[in-house]
Amino acid sequence: MQSSAFMSRKEIIGFAILAALIFLVLPAVLDNFRLNLFGKYLTYAFVAVGLALCWGAGGILSLGQGVFFGLGGYCMAMFLKLEASTPENTAIQSTPGIPDFMDWNQLTELPWWWEPFYSLPLALLAVVAVPVMFAFVIGVAMFTRRVGGVYFAIITQAFAAIMTILIIGQQGYTGGVNGITDLRTLMGWDIRTDEAKTILYFVNGALLFAVLLIAQYVRKSKLGRLLIAMRDQEDRVRFSGYNVANFKIFIFCLGAAFAGIGGAMFTLQVGFMSPTLVGIVPSIEMVIFCAVGGRLSILGAVYGALLVNWAKTSLSESFPELWLLGLGGLFIAVVMFFPNGLAGVWSEKIEPRLLALFSKKKPDTSAPDGAPAE
Repeated sequence: MQSSAFMSRKEIIGFAILAALIFLVLPAVLDNFRLNLFGKYLTYAFVAVGLALCWGAGGILSLGQGVFFGLGGYCMAMFLKLEASTPENTAIQSTPGIPDFMDWNQLTELPWWWEPFYSLPLALLAVVAVPVMFAFVIGVAMFTRRVGGVYFAIITQAFAAIMTILIIGQQGYTGGVNGITDLRTLMGWDIRTDEAKTILYFVNGALLFAVLLIAQYVRKSKLGRLLIAMRDQEDRVRFSGYNVANFKIFIFCLGAAFAGIGGAMFTLQVGFMSPTLVGIVPSIEMVIFCAVGGRLSILGAVYGALLVNWAKTSLSESFPELWLLGLGGLFIAVVMFFPNGLAGVWSEKIEPRLLALFSKKKPDTSAPDGAPAE
């Protein structure tokens, strides 16, 4: 098989292995509860893929990806909450027909900016558009002023903290610290059943592969080569006549769009959205997913999200008092000994040995004993 401009033979094999793992192996060996957990892990993989483009290819380290994940999740949660807040379901409230947390906070009518979320198409559009618009504002403000590196990372971290405080403070409009809960149906389809969770798992996987193909196209395009050049020699790219700021804004917005899709699928898969998924801590964890998997590899970022979250769940179940130390130790070990993450270990150590093992010539036994083999 010849290597193509879009995907090499090794990359095709890598995609095929990941597809087999997600669509065949995990559904076959896991029960409904564990499969639902991995469905949740897959939603984090959307963010990790976006970070692999922004950070790995473009050198843009964002510590605020949880903001975009949360915005996408809240957009989906608002639609689901309005569907669950019919007058019949809220008859015991003082103001039927509005979300329960608004009634508890003595609001008497739905805010105007909630109105568009009665429509599913508008809600789906908002899942992508709202994070992208927010990222665009941040990108224009930062990149046109050549703010980058650690300064950009700290500023995005500050935005995550501000967004968390804003959501918690506006309890009557956002659900506050509890978030938006009690989400029941999607267009009349009960998303709380085991069958629905399984279907959503496969939808997660399909959307993730769509995102991976988009990311692969970007990596292999001229834009991808420019991103790598900007990461390594930004001034040289700028002196060559390219507008570096525009490229950074675009890739930052693309990463935000991926995160928004992941947030929306998290809301559907888990059944709620809260500010605990928007702040500094989840944003840093999302960077850890990408670092452990390998920030230079989009497939590695997916494996990193799955592995770290599986380790987090397993350690918290077995060692509830020590799991944070174990998770921190895992991250430190990877950073110290495997700076390119799991993808680097595979490409630098395991893959060459496998190729050497299978490429060894077998001796020709067709010649008579004592005669030289041709």
